[in-house]
Amino acid sequence: MSFVPSPSPVLPHPLGTDAPATCEVPHFAPVRVRGGRYQLSRLVRHRRRAVAVGLAVTAAALVTAAPREADGARGHPVAEPVRQHRAVERVSAPVRIADGATVRLLRPGDRVDVIAAEETATGGDAEVVARGARVTKVPEPLDTATDSGALVVLSVPRSTAARLAGASATARLAVTLC
Repeated sequence: MSFVPSPSPVLPHPLGTDAPATCEVPHFAPVRVRGGRYQLSRLVRHRRRAVAVGLAVTAAALVTAAPREADGARGHPVAEPVRQHRAVERVSAPVRIADGATVRLLRPGDRVDVIAAEETATGGDAEVVARGARVTKVPEPLDTATDSGALVVLSVPRSTAARLAGASATARLAVTLC
């Protein structure tokens, strides 16, 4: 297709005559954004969703603000490394408690303090031999006589087990629940 100019010369129009005629703009109702007025009540209705979004944004901010492994800790540098605590070896120690009725109150998992009392009738001393010992077993008594006390098995550190054995040879032992 070829372009052929028209034989009539194009005359320029005077300025402003090429625009359409002006007319009055009709009146429109104001435009309202849907839900803008009721946004707070909608937020209250969808509270769980808003909390979940808030937690996700907070987690993302914490992850991005966390120090990298190469950065090290923020704040004061650590002068000396934290010592690693070695695990305390625990042993099961059978202990004869003077009051058998007290032992019947104990259940496996209870924590007790063991107290050694020397001649309480004459005003002897009482000392705590083991603190926070865990009861592992409460054996059934072999006889019905509770004069000789009752046996209980405690889980304690090895050094505490040695003190319990020494105290049971010279004193009467009692327990208190922690």
